[in-house]
Amino acid sequence: MYYATWLEYFNSLVIYNLLFPNTAYELVGFTVGKEEELRAVVLQRFIEGEQADLADIKDHLIFNGFAHTKRQDYFNTEFGLILEDMHDENVIARNDVLFFIDTVFYITERK
Repeated sequence: MYYATWLEYFNSLVIYNLLFPNTAYELVGFTVGKEEELRAVVLQRFIEGEQADLADIKDHLIFNGFAHTKRQDYFNTEFGLILEDMHDENVIARNDVLFFIDTVFYITERK
């Protein structure tokens, strides 16, 4: 789990669905894991394609207001959004369209 609180997780889902509607998550319910922890159950559209090129991911995110910060992490100063885990296995390319399938958003202070 990437998030310290459920609020961080739900905020990330909402932001993700706003920015990447073609692969939006649907929250279908909750379950209890092996360690008795509460877990969210989500559905997401299945996308067939190839792993996206890291340069294409970077170009797309920079065009949309995100600055590359380190490794595969980005930051949007206008909205105070940290976007992490943007490696090539989490973005699928098909017909020159990028489909983001597994991202991590955090809300922070605008800079």
